[in-house]
Amino acid sequence: MDVVAEETQKTAKDGKDKKKGSFWKELPVLIVVALVLAFIIKTFVVQAFYIPSESMENTLLVNDRVLVNKLVYRVRDIERGDVVVFSGVDSWDSEVQLEEPSNPVTGFFRWVGTAFGVVPGEKDYIKRVIGVPGDTVKCCDVKGRVTVNGVPLEEKDYLYPGDVPSQRSFEVKVPQGRLWVMGDHRSVSLDSRMHMGDPGGGAIPIDKVIGRAFVIVWPFSRAAIIPIPDTFNQPALKAAVAAGEAAPFAAGVAGAVPIVLWRRRRRLARR
Repeated sequence: MDVVAEETQKTAKDGKDKKKGSFWKELPVLIVVALVLAFIIKTFVVQAFYIPSESMENTLLVNDRVLVNKLVYRVRDIERGDVVVFSGVDSWDSEVQLEEPSNPVTGFFRWVGTAFGVVPGEKDYIKRVIGVPGDTVKCCDVKGRVTVNGVPLEEKDYLYPGDVPSQRSFEVKVPQGRLWVMGDHRSVSLDSRMHMGDPGGGAIPIDKVIGRAFVIVWPFSRAAIIPIPDTFNQPALKAAVAAGEAAPFAAGVAGAVPIVLWRRRRRLARR
């Protein structure tokens, strides 16, 4: 009986040892699969982003982590008020200076950290869209407000307490294919206003936009959706946009009417 018990215990032990050995053999495969899935998700769907600077306070604080939706702009255009992450490669200087990885291993772990929003991207920025292609953005009106196509923005809901809309005056027409972006903490944000001497007059290329930051996920105490402020939904701004879009059509109609009348007169004269 003791022999049978010993054999049973030995068999059970061998089974456990095999399971342990199998686990350690499979662990590297599981890690590789997890990294591949993370890479695919990061590349095409959603990416975590680490907030490295004070430029978006108090909407976003240093060390916050947000999720960036990379698919949203495949189904709709970028809108005023969106908080976007974009690449400043070959354009803007980084707001946070990071040391170059000393070796490939360090570089790999930085990539992993960036993918999971643990460390900031060296050339990634996060700002709020104020003007889209064709907009005229100006600061400031008689009340010190930023205006878009002549419509003033009431920015108290997201502007950093004590900040004015802008410390410097400007008036720009946003080029096609570009966006005018500004930080919510205007007094410290190195945004479009500070790059007006760059190509595009400070406006960033739309094709450099990575996606829209739509939710704060860390720390848990600050978890929240990042909405588009009501000031960008005001009827006057939408009416100004509609008028701007209708203007080329109206001009085309105005130019076509004399030509139609002239051709009609010629046909009548030939009769």
